[in-house]
Amino acid sequence: MSRWVGADGYEVAVITLDGRPRFRVRQLGYTIAYCRTVAELAQHVDLADLVEVVELRR
Repeated sequence: MSRWVGADGYEVAVITLDGRPRFRVRQLGYTIAYCRTVAELAQHVDLADLVEVVELRR
């Protein structure tokens, strides 16, 4: 699962909803929106502020 974080507590994750991929936008733990496209995502969060979270193996 891909995940990005941004300013003001925003978190974006790629999830599967009803069998289709969606971007889930959360702020401070609360779900704000489910977006189908990057254009929809850009309405909720500044894409330039997002940083990908990479999980490292131990």
